[in-house]
Amino acid sequence: MSEDSDKPTVVVVDWAKSPIGDPESVIEREVVGAAAEVVYRRCESDEDFDEAVLGARAIVAWHNIPLRRAGLARLRNCRALIRNGVGFDSVDVAAARDLGIAVCNVPDYGTEEVADHAIALALALCRQLFPLDAEAKRLGWVIRVEPRLRRLRGLTFGIVGLGRIGTATALRAKALGFRVVFHDPYLPNGADKAVGVERVATLDELLARSDVLSLHCPLNDETRHLLGEREIARMKPGAFLVNTARGAVASKSAVLAALREGRLAGAGLDVVEDEPLRTPEEAAAPNLVVTCHAAFCSVESKREMRSTSARIARAAVLGEPLENVVNGVG
Repeated sequence: MSEDSDKPTVVVVDWAKSPIGDPESVIEREVVGAAAEVVYRRCESDEDFDEAVLGARAIVAWHNIPLRRAGLARLRNCRALIRNGVGFDSVDVAAARDLGIAVCNVPDYGTEEVADHAIALALALCRQLFPLDAEAKRLGWVIRVEPRLRRLRGLTFGIVGLGRIGTATALRAKALGFRVVFHDPYLPNGADKAVGVERVATLDELLARSDVLSLHCPLNDETRHLLGEREIARMKPGAFLVNTARGAVASKSAVLAALREGRLAGAGLDVVEDEPLRTPEEAAAPNLVVTCHAAFCSVESKREMRSTSARIARAAVLGEPLENVVNGVG
């Protein structure tokens, strides 16, 4: 409960290091309505939780705030913790389950944006847009990157993970003329036929065939460093890597080393391990395009994400069924 009201509270927790929420919580207040008081807090981690957070009936958490067992155990009234986004690797979901707290996410809000962003990064690499832009702005006109310029039609676009975003990316790549192949051990038979793309049985086969490799899988114990030094060594010489999933799916040190040694022709990373980049040396890796974990972002997607999170928070306050529960707590 809040200090000045008998209403239950919904607390929106933004990451203090990189806040992207709205301190006025306009959208959340509109959706929650009279069901609860909406409070906004900025925290670096669960160690910063104040009385408002600790007493909340529902918490909406923005990206990168670590929510661990000790912090979750301090929550007194929480029914639901909603990750304002697709990924929930920042939350100890097992601890939340043990404590009876439902962890929910918003799995579909940025499907179009992330798929568009993955394709944009792939195009920037295949057509070498940034080196050509830099050359033109030096008032020069020499196509120094000609050996890395590729025709899209006929290139093999490999996708790791054919979920919502992977499927949307596959359809866009297919429309551009790429030959699309994917690996996803968790999809039932026939998913490839439904989308009209080719399935391969192993990650190694996908690595060996892909001219562009695009990552679209969640981060968990199985996928952490799914792409490391060994895997990159199995990729085609001159291949491009795109990551709009989670940074730690690809080992940062392995990717940067492969760029410096020329084993990768380029990498387009919206996410990096231990983001953001930490040193000028990392940022200076050749043929590296980096964006600011922004693939999900648009005016439309943020409104959709926040509205969905607030709707789940409202349901938690009212004791109604919850959407998008990822840890099995009803």
